[in-house]
Amino acid sequence: QVQLVESGGGLVQAGGSLRLSCAVSGLTFRHYAMGWFRQAPGKEREFVAAISWSGGTTNYAVSVKGRSTIFRDDAKNTVYLQMNNLKPEDTAVYSCAAVEGSYVYTRQYDYDYWGKGTQVTVSS
Repeated sequence: QVQLVESGGGLVQAGGSLRLSCAVSGLTFRHYAMGWFRQAPGKEREFVAAISWSGGTTNYAVSVKGRSTIFRDDAKNTVYLQMNNLKPEDTAVYSCAAVEGSYVYTRQYDYDYWGKGTQVTVSS
């Protein structure tokens, strides 16, 4: 059974940092590209960041580029999203997703497996 479990969310003041983690089990992690998406109240889910199965290629949404870093640890079957200089508009539920493939995937429907998400709230 494939499981993706996010952690690391919480309440932080604007300008602060958080590191989100996504622990993956039930699949061969090194064969999977990974992505982070977020959904704010009343809004559609949107792409945040993605990383290739090798970790050598990444892609970021314009809204987080320069403030966020996605990286993976294949020994721990975990993908991370380091977010710095957080803004109130970053408030959302953040979910990770997995797809078997060698590219970097930015579209939700490319992904096969999803976690339930972790809440990030940024106060002004």
